[in-house]
Amino acid sequence: MENFDSVIIGAGAAGLMCASEAGRRRRKVLLLEKSKSVGEKIRISGGGRCNFTNLYCSHKNYISENPKFAISALNRYTQHDFINLVKRHEIAYHEKTLGQLFCDKSSQQIIDMLLKECEDSKVSVRLNSNVIKVNKEGNRFVINLSEGMAIECESLVIATGGLSIPKMGATSFGYDIARQFGLKIIEPRAALVPFTLAEENLKNLKDLSGVSVDDVVAKCNGAEFREAMLFTHRGLSGPAILQISSYWKAGDEIEINLYPKAEMLAVLKDKRTNLPKREVQGVIAEFLPKRLAEYLTSNLKVYGKKMADLNNQQLISLASVINKWRIVPNGTEGYRTAEVTAGGVDTGEISSKTFECNNIKGLYFIGEVLDVTGHLGGFNFQWAWSSGWAAGQFV
Repeated sequence: MENFDSVIIGAGAAGLMCASEAGRRRRKVLLLEKSKSVGEKIRISGGGRCNFTNLYCSHKNYISENPKFAISALNRYTQHDFINLVKRHEIAYHEKTLGQLFCDKSSQQIIDMLLKECEDSKVSVRLNSNVIKVNKEGNRFVINLSEGMAIECESLVIATGGLSIPKMGATSFGYDIARQFGLKIIEPRAALVPFTLAEENLKNLKDLSGVSVDDVVAKCNGAEFREAMLFTHRGLSGPAILQISSYWKAGDEIEINLYPKAEMLAVLKDKRTNLPKREVQGVIAEFLPKRLAEYLTSNLKVYGKKMADLNNQQLISLASVINKWRIVPNGTEGYRTAEVTAGGVDTGEISSKTFECNNIKGLYFIGEVLDVTGHLGGFNFQWAWSSGWAAGQFV
């Protein structure tokens, strides 16, 4: 049986960071990955350029049953610390929008950087290693692999992520280990995910598939996000929708301001006075994409009418559907397309300083497997870096 000080299961963002930090402390570290390569989610993220952090990261960008849990790690290893690491490896990057930082060239640069950090820290990395059983015997953990090997360690770190994107190998492994050791799980659910709509809604909206609105405000359950939105053949997507999906629960209504730059009732009244002969859909198309303008005016049975023909109630209805369009999704596209998994191992079971289980010495959970979910825009990677770094100081 091989012996290590620390074994980390899962060579994603959090696992790689934790391994390199533990190795830097001269711990004998083994990083296990069941896939044939490390950092697969890093590789595909940001269209292949990896949105690796956000300039404006704070604990307020995260959802959890315990909103304060993330504060400690995020304060001890900040976005600026990771940016300095990127600079040290001479990786060129740029800010896209809203503080989102991307590699100029390729997300592979981030993976190579983390592997170099692990190499410099003398971390052993093993791919195609499928863990079939974990037990605790005395003060040490015994890990059985499918190839018949057994490994023993003092500290065991679970960095296996959530259920998102199963085609990339996502499984419930982390939750299964947590349950095995009696830890509470906050019900996992798909987050940062497109909405699907009921057939009757899709039938009405079918002509809008592919139409994007550059600036909307989406609201649900007290949260709101101002970004772009996209109509799809299944429902709604785009950054504003992905963001609000993390706050949505089945049956909830979402409210979307399709033109947040203005109070449309005042605008429409002005247009009726100054452009009485203009057709309504043409006026709306000044503010929204033409196909959307045609859909909204047709739906309200004012398509083809002149502005002068609209009474006050019709103006109010039209303004309302633009500034407060309400719709109830019938679901989401699920883990297949979800960027992250909300919920996970209850942070009440975990030390926010060390990421060790409060009642099980030597067992640690980091990254997405925990009940900490970031907003879209590099925040989930920063949580991986921060939680991985923090645990790496103790494992």
